[in-house]
Amino acid sequence: MENMKIKIKITGPKVHDVGYRYILMGMAMANRIRMFEAHNIENSGVEEVQVFADGDEEAIKAFCAQVETKRPVHSDVSNFVFDDFEGDVMKIGEYAQLCATIQLNKAIPVLLDMREDLKAVRKTGDETLNEIKGLREDIQPGYATHFRQVQADVRAIKERLGMQ
Repeated sequence: MENMKIKIKITGPKVHDVGYRYILMGMAMANRIRMFEAHNIENSGVEEVQVFADGDEEAIKAFCAQVETKRPVHSDVSNFVFDDFEGDVMKIGEYAQLCATIQLNKAIPVLLDMREDLKAVRKTGDETLNEIKGLREDIQPGYATHFRQVQADVRAIKERLGMQ
């Protein structure tokens, strides 16, 4: 079996931030391609995903067929360009680690913002709880007994008026 290297350009109005690189990596893994990488490129305002793969010729051909038919749900693709490639391609495991790092870099600022939001919610919740505790202390000690007496009085009045 011969090895084959390929470069694929996927372009369109929406090919970034839709999970494209992860879908492509999954397809490469499913086809037992061990050398793979994909990168988001902005080219004159047009979104592009550049894909590099190196593997068994049959696996690469199967992968290319899938690339044309399987797309992320929210993507909008205009064009695919398939070219031979002569350069080095990253090991797929190393590429997976790179992807994890990229996602963590996106997630950390969001998580920090969430932590600050939770602190604010917790502070507001604590203030509300203290306010409720303060209201309970304002209630007179005999309130429950007084309330039961009011209920009994209302029942007695209804009985006399024939409203039962």
